[in-house]
Amino acid sequence: MLTSALGETAAAPSARTVGSCDVKVWSATSHERLARTFRRVGLPETGEGGVVLVHAGWIYDESLIGELAKRPGAALVDAAGRPVAVHVPAAQAEAAARALEAGELPGGMATERLTAEALQGAYNSALRKREPPVLEPLTPQNVRQVEARLFQGSYKGVTDLVTKYVWPTPARIVTRWCAAAGITPNQVTFASLILVIVAFWLFWKGHFGWGLAAAWVMTFLDTVDGKLARVTLNSSALGNVFDHGIDLVHPPFWWWAWWVGVQAGPHPLEDPNHLVLWVILGGYAVQRALEGVFLRAFKIHVHSWRRFDSFFRLITARRNPNLILLTGASLVGRPDVGLLLVAIWTALSLLVHAAQVVQAFGAPRGSVVSWLSR
Repeated sequence: MLTSALGETAAAPSARTVGSCDVKVWSATSHERLARTFRRVGLPETGEGGVVLVHAGWIYDESLIGELAKRPGAALVDAAGRPVAVHVPAAQAEAAARALEAGELPGGMATERLTAEALQGAYNSALRKREPPVLEPLTPQNVRQVEARLFQGSYKGVTDLVTKYVWPTPARIVTRWCAAAGITPNQVTFASLILVIVAFWLFWKGHFGWGLAAAWVMTFLDTVDGKLARVTLNSSALGNVFDHGIDLVHPPFWWWAWWVGVQAGPHPLEDPNHLVLWVILGGYAVQRALEGVFLRAFKIHVHSWRRFDSFFRLITARRNPNLILLTGASLVGRPDVGLLLVAIWTALSLLVHAAQVVQAFGAPRGSVVSWLSR
């Protein structure tokens, strides 16, 4: 249900695709993508309210369709003012569909003409970045550029340095292969879970080189599954919990297994009270708890607050930066030194995060907002 400006409750709109386009993007036609989008934003094919008409010759960020559904009488236009989608009363849908297919605004029906950025804004809080929502014309000539734009739009703006700078190109290639082969995001996530277990066992047995190989492939698949879900519009609440649950839980188990492998190897740590292990495990748990406190208190991720906070996310003591330390130490035959470095970096990172939380609670009310949204 929607509420009008007069406070009256109106029936929720339905959605229809106008025009035709057989070009496939990420192995799905525009009609297939729009059908998935309508389902994802809760727009039925028929209803008692208005109708959201969407031209098939364009690729849309799903947030644009969701926002347009909240704006009766609005039209989404491209940068040149050409209409690509409208929200009109049901009685005027047929006339509006003909006008939209002809590239014209339906006369007297659209009271607002909004560009993509005006409709949705450029800040994406879920992906922690500032980037205009996707609205691209679709032709056989530009399909690869459109796919690249969608892939770029699926990437988080604030993340670790490996995910941000190393994985994008190979991840786009593998994501395309998965989409073409019909491999689902949950299947990729399940493969990454298998590698989590394999890496754990190899670390436990002291086979650090092979364990790192499994761990790095897992981190790569962890990038692919999310991107595959977003570019093919096949993400789900269950898949999101599955993916993020694995991400949250497995790192301390890896560091524990690494510690066991080191203690059974040629260079055990002189650590009778297991201080190194407790610093790593406890530091990880407290760091994630502080992030949760910040998010609950200020409704944004701590890493999105200031420029420094976003920079520090690149290197903070999370899985991928820690794996860099462990990989470097293993290459010189000292996995024990790698574990010590992870413990030191975890402690330092924890101090930084504690300072961030203290500073935020000491800031003037309402001033803790993401620098990306300004």
